[in-house]
Amino acid sequence: MAVHRQLHSRITELEDGSGRCFSSTEDYLKLATNYFISLFSASEMGLDDHVFGLVEKKVAESMNESLLKAFLEEEIVSAVKMMEPLKVPGVNGFPVMFLQRYWHIIGPKISSYCLSILRRESQFQDINRTHIVLLPKVEKPRFLSQFCPISLCTVMYKIVAKVVVNRMSTILGEVIDEAQGAFIPGRLISDNVLIAYEIFHSLKRKKTGNTGNFALKLDMSKAYDRVEWDFLAGMMTKLDFHTDWVVLVMRCVCSVSYSVSLNGDCGKWFSPSRGLRQGDPLSPYLFLICAEGFSTLLVEEKQKGLMKGAPIGRERLSINHLFFTNDCILFGDASYEGACVVRDVIREYEMISGQ
Repeated sequence: MAVHRQLHSRITELEDGSGRCFSSTEDYLKLATNYFISLFSASEMGLDDHVFGLVEKKVAESMNESLLKAFLEEEIVSAVKMMEPLKVPGVNGFPVMFLQRYWHIIGPKISSYCLSILRRESQFQDINRTHIVLLPKVEKPRFLSQFCPISLCTVMYKIVAKVVVNRMSTILGEVIDEAQGAFIPGRLISDNVLIAYEIFHSLKRKKTGNTGNFALKLDMSKAYDRVEWDFLAGMMTKLDFHTDWVVLVMRCVCSVSYSVSLNGDCGKWFSPSRGLRQGDPLSPYLFLICAEGFSTLLVEEKQKGLMKGAPIGRERLSINHLFFTNDCILFGDASYEGACVVRDVIREYEMISGQ
């Protein structure tokens, strides 16, 4: 099965944006490296003062204290035990199972090294070198946009990131809007699916009234890859995360270097200036913080009465958006004005976030 999958995933031909075809691994690597250098390069952002002015300070002082308390060896051990033993290893080739099985020998040194990074005594760069592998999204892909880039982080980095995630995930329920159903402890993405079905059912049964409603499903293109680091840092600051915590998280994000891996060969190393990695334990949670900016804009329009949302149930509750990580459904008034409001919100979020 492994051999068959390897042969099936082998790239035999690629085409660039101008229609030129390539058939050698060396050319594939150059094309892919240039593609990802462009994709992971920061774009010119619009003014974000409006959005940041709307974001509420939701991180209480007690939450910051829990985030910034001294890191302990027990947290490192817990993170290692929680990790899947045979997840794909990173650059050094060691799977988690190796660390788990021989922890009694190498555990103290691993813990000491990870704690030195978390305490800002050592640098991330040594463990934050990441291979990008491409998984095809369609049968026989020809363009790089038809692949899903998965980042193979090193096990050492994943341990550090897992410790950060374990601390941050406990408070995100108080920070992220209830319209977001994914990755928050105590919430299920299936809840939002059921709510969406209820809204569609209510819209179908509607027989009276002069105005209708619309539902708009959005799928963000290259959602993780296009996240602007300045916007992420700004959102964390405006939500009132402590500066030291913001610095720790941004060190995890910004210290990465990439190399594309194709057909068993690797391209040259390069450093990005935006984007979150698919394969980094931190990325889903950081993406939720960015999406909170989108939710804030939608809530503002609802409070102004410009985007009333879809009514549901006998008590005439109205919902104007539901989030499923990087997918979302917006509900608005089926009118020219209602469509313009949604368009303007999407356009503003696009300008400031890079999405």
